[in-house]
Amino acid sequence: MAEAASLSSRGCGAYGEGRCTTAFTSGNRALPCSPGLLASGSRNWFSTPSAMARGLPSTAHLARFCQKLNRLKPLEESSMETSLRRCLSTLDLTLLGVGGMVGSGLYVLTGTVAKDMAGPAVLLSFLVAAVASLLAALCYAEFGARVPRTGSAYLFTYVSMGEIWAFLIGWNVLLEYLIGGAAVARAWSGYLDAIFNHSIRNFTESHLGVWQVPFLAHYPDFLAAGILLVASAFVSCGARVSSWLNHTFSAISLIVILFIIVLGFILARPHNWSAEEGGFAPFGFSGILAGTATCFYAFVGFDVIAASSEEAKNPRWAVPMAIAISLSLAAGAYILVSTVLTLMVPWHSLDPDSALADAFYRRGYSWAGFIVAVGSICAMNTVLLSNLFSLPRIVYAMAADGLFFQVFARVHPRTQVPVVGILVFGVLMALLALLLDLEALVQFLSIGTLLAYTFVATSIIVLRFQKASPPSSPCLASPGPTAKKYDSFSDHIQLVGAEQTSMSEPGQLRPALKPFLGFLDGCSPGTAVAWALGILVASAISLACVLVFGNSDLHLPQWGYVLLLVISGAVFLSSLLVLGAHQQQKKQDTFQIPLVPLTPALSILLNTCLMLKLSYLTWLRFIFWLLVGLVVYFGYGIWHSKENQREPLELTTAHYVVFPSGSLEETVQAVQPSSQSPVQESGCAE
Repeated sequence: MAEAASLSSRGCGAYGEGRCTTAFTSGNRALPCSPGLLASGSRNWFSTPSAMARGLPSTAHLARFCQKLNRLKPLEESSMETSLRRCLSTLDLTLLGVGGMVGSGLYVLTGTVAKDMAGPAVLLSFLVAAVASLLAALCYAEFGARVPRTGSAYLFTYVSMGEIWAFLIGWNVLLEYLIGGAAVARAWSGYLDAIFNHSIRNFTESHLGVWQVPFLAHYPDFLAAGILLVASAFVSCGARVSSWLNHTFSAISLIVILFIIVLGFILARPHNWSAEEGGFAPFGFSGILAGTATCFYAFVGFDVIAASSEEAKNPRWAVPMAIAISLSLAAGAYILVSTVLTLMVPWHSLDPDSALADAFYRRGYSWAGFIVAVGSICAMNTVLLSNLFSLPRIVYAMAADGLFFQVFARVHPRTQVPVVGILVFGVLMALLALLLDLEALVQFLSIGTLLAYTFVATSIIVLRFQKASPPSSPCLASPGPTAKKYDSFSDHIQLVGAEQTSMSEPGQLRPALKPFLGFLDGCSPGTAVAWALGILVASAISLACVLVFGNSDLHLPQWGYVLLLVISGAVFLSSLLVLGAHQQQKKQDTFQIPLVPLTPALSILLNTCLMLKLSYLTWLRFIFWLLVGLVVYFGYGIWHSKENQREPLELTTAHYVVFPSGSLEETVQAVQPSSQSPVQESGCAE
C-alpha cells in the first residue's frame, strides 16, 4: 500500500494546483482524477467529495451494489470434479424421479379431482398437466445436462440471472421440500392409522388430549416424526443406500400400480361413463381446466433428478433421459389409474380420502384393497426419500457458494454426503410433521415450485442467447476480451463490444433477417435480446392476468376485455419473434430444448397463470417468507459469497490506472490487495 501511495502522489502531485495527470478507467470509460479517487481501495474509487460530505452513496456506489446483487456464477466452474460421489446410473435417477412424482397424489388426488372437479375426464386433466409439466421438465433437462452440479433451480438461476434471484429461489425450494416432506409424512401416518381403524390417533388423543391452537395439529403425530427421523438416518448413510431403498420401494409401488391397472380394467364397467351417470365430462371444459391446475402438482418431483446430477456417472446423457422416462412413467400411471378408477365405480360415489382402496372394497375385492394400501405406503416412502435426498443437496450447493452457513457445506469423508444438512433439516422436517397443521401451509408447495419453474424457463432463454464466457485469467496482460468481467445480467447478455463480435455469435441478428429487421442492429450486442426478454416476461404476466381474472373479475365491457387480450397477446408474440430472430448457442454434446424461445415462453405463461390462481393468503405468507430470506441474504450471504471474495482479484482485471510516467504492470501491482501481489507477480511473469 506504500507503493500505491507513492504512485498516487507521483501521478497527482498537486491537487490544489489542479494539475491532475491521472486517468482512472473502469472498463472502457475513463474517469478524471479527483481527491476522492484514490488507488488505495475500491470503496474510494467510486466516491466523490460532495457525496462523501453529505454522507450519501454516489451513483457509482449504487451501481456497484446492484452489480453485487446480480453477480453470476461462472459456467466454466461447472465441471465433473466434485466432493460428492458420482455413483448414480440412469436407472437410479429414473427411479428417483418416479419416486418423487408417484406418491400420495396417485392414491388421494385422483379420487378428489374425479369427484369434485372433472368426473371421468380427470384423465384429460392429468394428460394436460403432464404436457404442462413436460415444458418445465425440458428446461431442467437442458440445465442438468449442461451444468452437472447439485443445486437444481438455485444453480440454474445463479449462472444466468444473478445472485440474489438464485438465493431467493433456493430459499423457496428449501421451504417447499420442508413442508412437502412433512405433509407426506403425515399422510403416510394417516394412511397407516386408517388400516388399523385409527387406533394410533385414538391412543394419542386419549393420553395427550386434543389441541385447539391455530396452525397446530389436533394432536402430535409421533408416527410421522419418527418415520422422518428413520428416513434421515438411512439417507445420511450415502447415495448408494438411499438409491437402494428407493429402488426397493419404487419397484413395489410400480408392481402395485400395474396390479391396479390390470385388475381395474378387468372390473371396468363402461356404463359408469354413460350419460345416466353424468357423462364423461360432467363439469365441462372449465372442470377439466380446474382439474389440470390441481393435477399439475402431482408431477412436482422430477427436479430431484437435476438436484442429483452432481452424483450421476454420466449427467449429460443420464439426466435428460431419466427426466423423460420418469415423467412418461408417472404420466402413464396417473392417466391409466384414473381411467380404471372411474370405470370401476361411478365417479360421484368415490371416497376422496381413499378412492382406490374403497373402489376395490365396494367391488368385493377386500384383499385387493389391502394390496393398494401397501402400495400407497411404499409410494409415500419414495416421496419422503426424494425430499430428504434433495433438500440437503440444495442447502449444500448454497453453502458451498457462500450464500448459506458454511457448516452445511461439509461432506462426510466416508459416505460423501452432506450429513449435517441431512440431519439438521431432517429434524426440522420431523418437528413440522409432529406439531403443525400442514393443511394451511400446503399451498406454499405450489407457489414455490411454480416460481422455480418460471425462473428456470427464463434462465434457459438467457443462456441460449449469450456467448460462453472465456476463462477468467488471473493476470492482466492486456485489456482484451479475456479480461472482461461480467457482473450483472446486462453485462452477461451483452458479452463483448460490437467491434469484437461477428454475425454468427449468439445474441446477434440472423443474417437472413437483416433486410427486414436491420433497425435492431442499431442496438449494442445483446441489448435487443435483453429488452425482448424483459417485455416477454411482462407481457406473459399481463396476459396471464387477463386470462385468469377474466371479464367478470376485471369488470370491463366485453370490447375492453377483448382489447386487453389482443394487446397483451400481440406484445407476447412480438417479443417471441424478436428473440427468435437472433442467433442462439448450439451445443452438439449436450441435450438442448427444441423450439426455443417458444417452449420456455409457454412454460413461463402457464406457470404465471397457475400462480395467479392461488389465494391471497398464500401470497401473503410467500411475501413474509421472502422477507425472512432477504434478511438472511443481506445479513450473511452477500458478504460471504464466493463471488464477493473473488472481487478484490477481479478489480485488477476490470479497473486499472494509467499513469503517464508509469507502466500498466506497475499500476496493477499498486491497486491490487497486498496479499495477492506475490501470486500475480509469479503468475504474470514475463
